[in-house]
Amino acid sequence: MSNTSQMNTELALACLINDERYRVLTRFTSRDSYGDAPGGVRLSKGVILDTETTGTNASEDKVIELGLIVFEYDALTGTPYRILAAYNSFEDPGIPIPAGATRVNGITDEMVLGHRIDDQRVKDLVEDADIVIAHNSRFDRAVMERRMPFFKTMPWGCSLTQIKWEAEDIPSAKLGYICYTYGFFFEAHRAEADCRALLEMLHYPLPVSGITGLKAILNEYQKEEVSLAAVNSPFHSKDALKARGYRWEGTEKFWHTSLSAELLDDETAWLRAIVHGGRPFQMGISKVSAFNRFSDRPIQREMIPG
Repeated sequence: MSNTSQMNTELALACLINDERYRVLTRFTSRDSYGDAPGGVRLSKGVILDTETTGTNASEDKVIELGLIVFEYDALTGTPYRILAAYNSFEDPGIPIPAGATRVNGITDEMVLGHRIDDQRVKDLVEDADIVIAHNSRFDRAVMERRMPFFKTMPWGCSLTQIKWEAEDIPSAKLGYICYTYGFFFEAHRAEADCRALLEMLHYPLPVSGITGLKAILNEYQKEEVSLAAVNSPFHSKDALKARGYRWEGTEKFWHTSLSAELLDDETAWLRAIVHGGRPFQMGISKVSAFNRFSDRPIQREMIPG
């Protein structure tokens, strides 16, 4: 670009930025550092992970690309610093990639032919991480636990569900939309690119709370919760349960939710009054932590009276 063209571009940008009728988006440029950590700060190790798969069924579809970045951060402030390593690999699923998946991520059979993810390399990169973050950990965790079982022992966080996006005046939790609100765009649905864009987004202060997106996740992921199964709930109560945030477990046929332990008594009272008409009932409870949250592994529940 010539000096004249550069000056014209900068002048146009300045005019647009200062005009409330327009919003300027910049193409994301990946970086290897968010600055140097102050002396004496104890740094933690995080992993951002993303998968591209043959479909949207986490229990059946296969990984065709894995991307991850390893970074250091200050757990007290939620500030990321250096990116320590990055890994990206295609994987041949052994079956034709459905056309619908290719439309989303652009990955073809020819691109993955003969490729395989290096399991040991991934394990070496992530095994001592303090947190693994994905922008839909309920999907990515299930996929990776099936593909690489060592992910079962790792603590996970989720940028999709552990940041209260609506409370932060961001009405959509889609990664691309959130990045737009921070003024940049990127080539979505490729694994490592998604990881780098996610970390970029997480280093910004949130619009309302003022803490970084990473700090918001760190505030949530170590909390211990109770998973409550509303077993044998009457059919007519399904709308009330759904409205309260319960999800249907199709295999075992019950409604379930997660809540902080201190709310268990109140939730038990609600179930007794609204779902069971004041009659005694049984419910299943189990502990939820970063080590099993978002996993689709069967949960061992203790049945207690309600």
